[in-house]
Amino acid sequence: MNFSGFQKSDLLNFPGKVASTVFTYGCNFRCPYCHNYGFVVGGQQESYPEVLILNYLEKRKDMLEAVAISGGEPTLYDKELPPFMRKVKEMGLLVKMDTNGSRPEVLKAMLDEKLLDYVAMDIKTSLDKYSMFGYSEVENIEKSIEILKNSGIDFEFRTTCPKSIVSEDDLVEINKLVGSSKWYLQMFNPRYTLDEAFHEESSYSEEELQELIKKHSLNVTGIR
Repeated sequence: MNFSGFQKSDLLNFPGKVASTVFTYGCNFRCPYCHNYGFVVGGQQESYPEVLILNYLEKRKDMLEAVAISGGEPTLYDKELPPFMRKVKEMGLLVKMDTNGSRPEVLKAMLDEKLLDYVAMDIKTSLDKYSMFGYSEVENIEKSIEILKNSGIDFEFRTTCPKSIVSEDDLVEINKLVGSSKWYLQMFNPRYTLDEAFHEESSYSEEELQELIKKHSLNVTGIR
C-alpha cells in the first residue's frame, strides 16, 4: 500500500519509544477542528510506497523501537494494512495505531492477530453528538471502547477540547465511558483546522480543564 505521510523518527507518537510514523490517507469522519486534514480530504500531496518505508525500517531497526500508524483513519485499510503490520512485527518492532474507533471489527481482528502493541483512540465528545462529524453509528464507538478495555495491551483514550464541541456535560459523559482507563485531554490549537471557522474557536485553558477535572472528579490521566 501507499502512505500519505512518513516521519522517519520521533519520540512523541509512541509513548516512551523511538518510532517512525506513517499516515494513511482518508477518513470517514469530518471533524471541523482536524489538524491532519491534509491526510483526510483533497488531493494527496505525496505518496510513500510501502517498500520505501519497509526498506528504511530494515536499515534502521536497530535504532528504532516501533512504528506508529496514524491518519486519516487507518482502519479503513483493513485489507492492505495488516500485511504491512506483519512485516513490521517480523523486524522486531512494536506497532501503535491511532483510531477514531468507528470500525471495531477491524480493531478486534488486528488485536486477535497480535498486530498491535498500543492503541490510541479518540473519543470526540458525547456519543449523542457524533452526528456533527458526519457519523451516526455510535454503537461502534462503544464496541471499540470495550474491545480495548479487554484487549490486554496498552492503550489510551484522548479527547481534544474545543469549547463548542466538548462541553462540561460532555466531559462527564466521556468519563463514564472510559472508566478507569487512561484518558488524556488535549488542548485545542485553532491554527490549523479543516473548517476555517474554527480558526476563531475558543479553547479551554489548562487551568479551566483542571477546574473541571476537580469539580467532577474526572478520571483524567493528563492534559496535553
